Amino acid sequence: MAKAKTNGIEIEYDTFGDRTSPPILLIMGLGGQMIAWEEDFCKQLVNKGFYVTRFDNRDIGLSTKIEEAGVPDIMEALTASMQGKKVQSFYSLDDMANDAIGLLDTLGIKKAHICGASMGAAITQVIGYSHPSRVLSLITIMGSTGNPKLPLAKPEAMQFLMTPAPVEREAFIEHGIKMWKVLNASFPFDEADTRKRMAASYDRSFYPQGIARQLMAIMANGNRKPRLASVTAPTLVIHGAEDPLVPVEGGKDTAEAIPGARLLIIDKMGHSLPKEAWPQIVGAIADHTGKV
Repeated sequence: MAKAKTNGIEIEYDTFGDRTSPPILLIMGLGGQMIAWEEDFCKQLVNKGFYVTRFDNRDIGLSTKIEEAGVPDIMEALTASMQGKKVQSFYSLDDMANDAIGLLDTLGIKKAHICGASMGAAITQVIGYSHPSRVLSLITIMGSTGNPKLPLAKPEAMQFLMTPAPVEREAFIEHGIKMWKVLNASFPFDEADTRKRMAASYDRSFYPQGIARQLMAIMANGNRKPRLASVTAPTLVIHGAEDPLVPVEGGKDTAEAIPGARLLIIDKMGHSLPKEAWPQIVGAIADHTGKV
């Protein structure tokens, strides 16, 4: 793994595949370290002919922590957001999009396919309308537009978003297992694999303060739907039919907002990337990018 100095911070990243292959940049969601893009998933993309880069967003994993921002009051911000008031954040999704573009600069990549999941999908959208010259195509997974008219998350999913994870290692792992059982929806749930992934995440970097600040950036970004009308890059929108955290209407709204976007709804899929869905997701990405 390596670090890129960009946008005044350091971004931890690694790559897979041949540098001469078409590049794809993977952007993970809220609180997700780059290892949430599992190596086998990345290798499946390599097998489809991509040069794959994954990275830790700012404030998570081994990238720079924005400690000077302090810990925000999430409940106060959520209340303000639900009342239609403007939420202020120390940094923005635009800053996070600039981090991603700076990483491409470090790698010497002029244009890439940009693929984001959940919050990463929102960052992908921002890149689409803010840095169109750097985009070959967009792929958004489990994302939304920030449109306040869309359905809210189901209560059982929202409670995990609003409940701080336990500090103690084993409690953190058990908390994660309960959370992913809910988010996984109807696909088979592999508890042993989830336990392993939660342990790896905790051991690599446990930093809940960063998650709170990332969430503030999401809320502060507001409704992206009007801005998405300016996106010109070919776009694939992938969403789970049973997503309890970002309901499928978020994916439909994204596809409606971006001219010419293609929508793929995957049966049984929730707010996760289950191994059973990887062939369909990777296949759809390869098909989409192959037409660019």
